[in-house]
Amino acid sequence: MNRTHIVILSAALLAACTKSPSLVRITNEPDVAVVQGKARSEPIFYNGKTYKLDFAPQTEGGYAMAVSPMTAKQEKDAVAVATSALRYYACKDSQKSSLVSKPRFAESAWHMTAQCS
Repeated sequence: MNRTHIVILSAALLAACTKSPSLVRITNEPDVAVVQGKARSEPIFYNGKTYKLDFAPQTEGGYAMAVSPMTAKQEKDAVAVATSALRYYACKDSQKSSLVSKPRFAESAWHMTAQCS
């Protein structure tokens, strides 16, 4: 019985060591850090509802973001969804996210520009 436990534990440890490729590589060398560089859409669960977050990097260093479906009264929720999701998906560990432009509402979505800082 003891040998069975050792085999199972060894197999579990080896399975935990498998390496999967990662998009984020951060080192002490500034030219090596790779953060979110492609446009993407993600489902975001917030306050009991699922929203769609679209974001894409801009040449100036910020991210164009859209949160939908929302109403015109949900600006505060849209900002919370966008900034927390950007911090999770694109910012380095020590960075925060903040808005660069005032959010605007159009076609059931809040559009804004945010950046990591």
